[in-house]
Amino acid sequence: MSQREVESTMAVRHGLHEDALALILGSLMVALGMTIYAQAMLVVGGVAGVALLLQYMSGIDFWLGFSLINLPFYLLGWKRLGGAFVLRTFVAVSLVSLFSRLTAEWVVFSQLNSIYAAIMAGTLCGTGMLMLFRHRTSLGGNNILAIFLQENFGLRAGYFQLAVDFAILSASFLVLAPDKVLLSVLSATVLNLILALNHRPGRYLGAS
Repeated sequence: MSQREVESTMAVRHGLHEDALALILGSLMVALGMTIYAQAMLVVGGVAGVALLLQYMSGIDFWLGFSLINLPFYLLGWKRLGGAFVLRTFVAVSLVSLFSRLTAEWVVFSQLNSIYAAIMAGTLCGTGMLMLFRHRTSLGGNNILAIFLQENFGLRAGYFQLAVDFAILSASFLVLAPDKVLLSVLSATVLNLILALNHRPGRYLGAS
């Protein structure tokens, strides 16, 4: 029996209530992180970063752009990772969009240090995404491809996303001031290190 098969037999399946709780809490953490990004005029990688840049350039609210940009990626997820995964991802994206819209009304910062914002936004989003990943859920976009590559080829999701994020952050020089881009790079590094250090093949055996 291969190591992968041994790990599969040892996996502890998550209950429905555990998946639901992870979806809600993980989405809340990501939404708070996105609210901090927007307040500090920073950007993050992936589809969320594209949605933030769209908001800065056109005024389209993050929650709306995030929902619309994710639509084409559901097809890839359906073909590669199954209907249950896509359904959970759709719910997570919808929750992040909803919570992001509401959090902007729930939380108002009278003062927000940019360095603190970069570190905490990356920490919140990384931890929330880790929670979602461990319950076979993503936030769409390159998250879908990252999970597919890790589960099928052992390529760590965090490192893959770091490369994608670098490309998106480089493009943000066209929209943001250089100091904001550098702080965004710091935030993306924090986020992806959380995923790279904690979401490794074989380290966590829970299944949904």
